[in-house]
Amino acid sequence: MSVTEDRAALESLLMSRSYTDAELAEATERVPDYRVLPDAAVLKIGGQSLMDRGRAAVLPVVDELVQAKREHQLLIGTGGGTRARHVYSVAAELGLPTGVLTDVGAAVAGQNATMLGYLMARHGVPVAGHDAFGALPLYLAEAHAVIFAGMPPYDLWQRVPAEGVIPPYRTDAGCYLVAEVYGCRDMIFVKDEDGLYTANPKTDRSATLIPRITVDELIELDLPDVVLERPLFELMRHARHARSVQVINGLKPGLITRALNGEHVGTIITAN
Repeated sequence: MSVTEDRAALESLLMSRSYTDAELAEATERVPDYRVLPDAAVLKIGGQSLMDRGRAAVLPVVDELVQAKREHQLLIGTGGGTRARHVYSVAAELGLPTGVLTDVGAAVAGQNATMLGYLMARHGVPVAGHDAFGALPLYLAEAHAVIFAGMPPYDLWQRVPAEGVIPPYRTDAGCYLVAEVYGCRDMIFVKDEDGLYTANPKTDRSATLIPRITVDELIELDLPDVVLERPLFELMRHARHARSVQVINGLKPGLITRALNGEHVGTIITAN
């Protein structure tokens, strides 16, 4: 069938079937997706990796982002870091549920976004709350960059994890979902490690770097420690646009720019 016929069939099914109907789901697959911001790149600035290290780590990253936005459109998400871990500990000890932990974790990621926003304010880079995402195209057109808190706005609707109460979808997943939904060209995680290792390189000297790996291979390895949130890998399995991500070391000058220019400078994880 043509695209027009597919859309007509989809409309008919939507009016007559339940959302769980298998034929309806198949019909939605046949309608092509539209990339909303195909020229933009999403950068996730790690909270514990970078923001918590203070000016020695953050200011060089700010300088590189300011230079990079001259050539690239940047959606810059922030992580929560050590303060988020502390507030999770307190909230969990008080017996609060996962949805509440999501709220308090989001507040910390928002603080990091605000601080990064003030550091980039003189360069015209704004901070956008989740309710201001409709203005992202304007921000990108005017400033070529915008900052947002990486925590997805699930709030009380956060999925309850299989074990424990820590929100499973945190700032890595939130930034990735922005890249996927907007159909962005790149998803780059800026951490304090060179990429994905076989173990935690901070505690295990035998850990070796994995330059490239697929999601299925990574899940099969079942590594004891991974540099990204594990639920992100399941999200990638079903992605339509963000079919690969790159993890790079933001403490090494120039790697952000090189990654934005399409170079392989860390670990690339692909959906297939």
